[in-house]
Amino acid sequence: MREQQEISERYLDGFTHTLIEVAATSRRLTREELKTRRTLGEQAAEAGHGLRALVVAHLAATRAAWPTAPGSAESTLAALAAVEQAVDAFAEGYERAQRLTVRREEAARREFIDDLLYGRSDLGRLAERAERFGLRLSRAHAVAVAEGPAAYGDGGPVARQVEAAVLARFDSHNILLTTKNGRLLCIAPGDEDEVLTHFAKQAHAATDGGRVAIGRPQPGPGGVVQSYEEALAALEMADRLHLDAPLLRAADLLIYPVLARDRQAMADLVQHTLGPLVSARGGAGPLLDTLTAYFDSGCVAAETARRLSLSVRALTYRLERIHKLTDANPADPAHRYMLQTAVIGARLLDWPNRPL
Repeated sequence: MREQQEISERYLDGFTHTLIEVAATSRRLTREELKTRRTLGEQAAEAGHGLRALVVAHLAATRAAWPTAPGSAESTLAALAAVEQAVDAFAEGYERAQRLTVRREEAARREFIDDLLYGRSDLGRLAERAERFGLRLSRAHAVAVAEGPAAYGDGGPVARQVEAAVLARFDSHNILLTTKNGRLLCIAPGDEDEVLTHFAKQAHAATDGGRVAIGRPQPGPGGVVQSYEEALAALEMADRLHLDAPLLRAADLLIYPVLARDRQAMADLVQHTLGPLVSARGGAGPLLDTLTAYFDSGCVAAETARRLSLSVRALTYRLERIHKLTDANPADPAHRYMLQTAVIGARLLDWPNRPL
């Protein structure tokens, strides 16, 4: 009741007077009158009133002000046309204010996400802003990043599909779904791994088999950017190592950054251990692929042969050839660690495609 009274007092100013005058003269609303209705519509939207209540108030005022004396059909039609014009102009102003509000909200959200993921803002201020978007940065958070064959943007069909699937199952108050640089992102509390796992499943399906990486939970206002960077590094590492798993966890890939940290030492190991493979017929590539498949299959000859579409006999010949060239036997546990580390290094350094 109080809201209706406020609407009548603030946003129907002059409406009934205009309506009575139009009914008497059969004139149309003037440009200035329509402008006034639009302005009042904008003000009503900014004040947070619902459009339904505002339209109801206009109709109630129309009924109360409708002339009781019989009039011509022309005056009746003019009054109805005036109501239509007035309500339409009011709704136009209301919707324009809403669009501006949405754009401001989107800009504020994008600015916050950029600051959050790049760590450019004061951490205390960032934590305050985060609460507006449902994040309590005093908790640990983890970030999942999904990429696919195409770039994905906010509001696109893929982003909407994944967001709807996640929010249909989990509480939206502590989850932030967004996009960044064409990738889909999900930020969730670090102790709610099921949220990120479900996001990964939905994103994998929506992006036609795209890949998802999940960073480790990290505490504090700066934890989100740390987890985000870990997820990006995991995606990059997967590309370099040709990993085909749809879900990658940064925690499972920690050995690779350690190995890659001293590039010169790794290059020396690759050159010393695998360099002789270059002299093989066909170059080092086929034998390096053989070692990769052998180690990836747990050093099981039958599985390795299946992956390489070879017979076990042909695989055995290749392994013997590697042993002869490198003096390291892939089947010998004493040699296996050095060979496997060198193979990982070769994949990290893109050898032999790139010179060491």
